[in-house]
Amino acid sequence: MQNQHREIQGYRELNEFEISLMNGVKDLGKQIEQVVQSLDQMGETDKRWVAIAQTDLQKGLMALTRAIAKPTSF
Repeated sequence: MQNQHREIQGYRELNEFEISLMNGVKDLGKQIEQVVQSLDQMGETDKRWVAIAQTDLQKGLMALTRAIAKPTSF
């Protein structure tokens, strides 16, 4: 279905600048994911802290996404 977001409550149309910002956050997420995966594969790192960092970074990226999208739902 095209334009699915229009059917989901709490979402709105983004302007070009907001779309650009959102794509920047998504690109940053890909870069961070690569670093986290590299750290996770290293034998010398503390896996617990890598997992904590991954979770906190994911939460930070989601917060940026919500800051841009400004959803009206909880």
